[in-house]
Formats: sequence, structure tokens, C-alpha cells
Amino acid sequence: MCEWVPARATASFTAILQEQQAQARAKAPTPAQVSDVNRRKPVRMIKDHYGSYSSIAVDLTHDEVVMTDESLFNILTYNRTENTPPTATMSEPKRMIGGINTWIEFQCGVYVDQATGDIYAVNNDTVDRLVIFSRQAKGNVAPDRIIRTPHTTYGIAVDEPHQELFLTVQEAAAVSVYRKTAKEEEAPIRLLQGNKTQLADPHGIAVDSTKDLLFVSNFGSVSEHDRTAAPAGGEAREYTSLATKSNWPLARESAVPGTGQFLPASITVYPRNAQGDVAPIRVIQGPKTQLNWPTGLSVDPKRGELYVANDTGDSILVFSITASGDVPPVRVIKGAKSLVKSPTGVFYDGKHDEVWVSNFGNHTATVYKATASGDAAPLRVIRSAPLDTPTPNIGNAYAPAYDSKRDQILVPN
Repeated sequence: MCEWVPARATASFTAILQEQQAQARAKAPTPAQVSDVNRRKPVRMIKDHYGSYSSIAVDLTHDEVVMTDESLFNILTYNRTENTPPTATMSEPKRMIGGINTWIEFQCGVYVDQATGDIYAVNNDTVDRLVIFSRQAKGNVAPDRIIRTPHTTYGIAVDEPHQELFLTVQEAAAVSVYRKTAKEEEAPIRLLQGNKTQLADPHGIAVDSTKDLLFVSNFGSVSEHDRTAAPAGGEAREYTSLATKSNWPLARESAVPGTGQFLPASITVYPRNAQGDVAPIRVIQGPKTQLNWPTGLSVDPKRGELYVANDTGDSILVFSITASGDVPPVRVIKGAKSLVKSPTGVFYDGKHDEVWVSNFGNHTATVYKATASGDAAPLRVIRSAPLDTPTPNIGNAYAPAYDSKRDQILVPN
């Protein structure tokens, strides 16, 4: 039952509101004040001034290795046989792509087309674009092609026989599949999303074209999404034409309040052509697996093995592609001699039977024999900073906090 409100009370409330709005406008900074603040320089800065390798791929045709740098926003190319001497400051890349025209920011996934040398790189948290450059691109150049992608797209894999491109989407707990030749605002051709999929903050992705299998690594955080509550703000404000396209994943605006969960990390396995809300055919999950923020994935189809960059575990885990349940890895690369530290990218080089690792935690890319195990020293090391330079591990930092009791700065990434 509605309660009657006197007209004079309504008028009084309106007058108060108008007065508050006027006071707020009076307190607003002037353009000159805003300009003055923008010119101020920080007292000090916490920043990695050296490249931090976040993802990695090998160009087997041209004998080069390509890495994304999530600290300085670059794509770096080196000779595959590069080996930084311990006395050297770092290895200089053969080519570097970076600058405002490149649309490169927080790039966390990379793929190299073995036929053309084209480089595909995924932007994760900001510009929401997959950028494609020719092999010889360098400097502050525009991409040859751009695909608009869902917000928080992370991992990339390409199935060459079927000319399809697979992308993981973190906050939507989804896998979007595009034509490999897609461009601009072209919609995905398939979408894997829903409660049955068991996708939970997916990061890495790999395709085994010989077995028609799709592998996805999951950190474990997830919410249910309500399709009837389609995005009405946030992402949709900028991408209205995209969010209404078919196969566009539901994102944070359609998450159901109170349904969030933190699940154990996992590897979920699907048929290559899986779509919709379908259950995985196998799940690797549990304490024996040692999975702890599993990130990059790569498949060795000859041995039937899956390599996992186990970020927080400071390790590379190797599983059989038929593994299921709470099973231990068949091999683990981990230890001080291995130099594996916060690995976020991994690539199996079948031509040379080597495994490459991008270590976000120590400015190195390391390479091992494919069968390496334990605390194995790398065959070669590419370093982007002086030896033992500390790594702040900052990647897209959000609002910091100050702990006065411990005199520490807390920075969520």
C-alpha cells in the first residue's frame, strides 16, 4: 500500500537535492586544476622496466621464437638458438613490435602460423582485440588484421586442418571459436559455455588435431550466467553490436549474484567441435595433479602428452592426453636449476623435440629436452634483464591498498 506524501515535503526534498547538486558542482575541479594534477610526477614507481615473457611460440619454418611481453607491451622475436651468456645484460630481440598503433597491451597468448610466419597475439584485459601481424612486422605498426574479442580473452589455439581459431574467455567461463580468417566484428562460429562445461576461469587452450581433442586449463573461479539478463551495460555499452551477435559469450553483467564459486584448478577435455553447454569427456583435477593456476598448454601428439605451465606451482606438469581424475603427472620440471618460475606459457617443438617455457617470474624463456624431468637445467636460456633482477610480477594492477601494520603495499593483479 502506497503512503501519501504531502506536496510540500516533495518540494522540500527537491530543493535539498538541487542544493546538494549545486554544492557538488562548485567543488568540482577546474580544467586548470585537472591539468595540474595530470602533470604531476610520482614520488616513486613500482614497475618492471624489463620485458616479462608471458606467452611463447616457435616459428619452426624460420627457426625463430616469438614471445609476448606483458610488462612493456611488446611482441619480441629471437633466433631459436639464442642463448644469453651469464655475463650478458640480456639478449636483444631480432625484431620488436610495440607502440600505440599496434593495439598491443596485456598480451597473454600467442600463435605463429607455420606456413606464413604470421603472428597472432591476444590482448586480455583492456583493448579486447586479437591482432595479427606479418612475420617481418616491426616497430610501431598497425596490425594487418584485427578480430574484436570478448573482454578477458586469454588463450589461443589454432586447428589448421579445419582453419579454426579457439580463444578462452576468463570472466565468461567460455571458449569462443572463430574462422581462422575472421576479421573486425565477425561473430564466433561456435561457443562453449554453461554449467555443464565445468569451465572455470579458463586460461590456456590446446588442440590435438590428430585426435580431435580440445584441452582447457582452469584456475577455478566461476559464476552462473543468466541468458535472460543479457548485458545491458559495461561491455555492452561499447560492444552493443557484438554482444547481440550469435555465439557471443555472456559476461559479468549477466552473472547471477550469489552463485560464485572457487573450485580446484583443472584441465577439462572436450571433442574438438564441442559447442553449447556440454560436459567434458574427461577432467584432470585433484591434489595429486599438483595443478595450481595452470596457464599455458601445449600438446605433443607423437607421445600423446600434454604440457602444462603451472604458474603458482613454479613447475611444468606433463600428463598423458588420456589422463582423467585425480592423477599425478607423468613428469614434472621444477627446481632451482630448472629456472622455472611463475611459468605462463609453454610450447612443444616437435621438429627439435624440445619444450619452451616463458617464465613470467624471472625474465627468462627456457628450453628443455621434451623428456626432461625433475630439477633439469635448461638447454638454453633467453633473458630479458640482468641476471637475478627482481621481478615485481605486476600484470594489469588494480586499486592498491596500504597495510599500515606491516608497512606493505598490497596490489591486486
